[in-house]
Amino acid sequence: MHADVDWSNAPKGAKWWAMDADGKAHWYMAPNFIVGTDFWFSDEDPAPAFGYTGDWRGSLTERPA
Repeated sequence: MHADVDWSNAPKGAKWWAMDADGKAHWYMAPNFIVGTDFWFSDEDPAPAFGYTGDWRGSLTERPA
């Protein structure tokens, strides 16, 4: 979790912020599915890093309620 995520910068519908192993951060949207298929997908948008320096595996931050 990263306490410095500025949710006022998040796109509408963003549910999570996270840093990937490659050092790039993204906003992740709520999962959805395509009618007629059997799988889920989640849109992602590039996001600022907000100064995150920890292990990427600990970066997943859920949008506050």
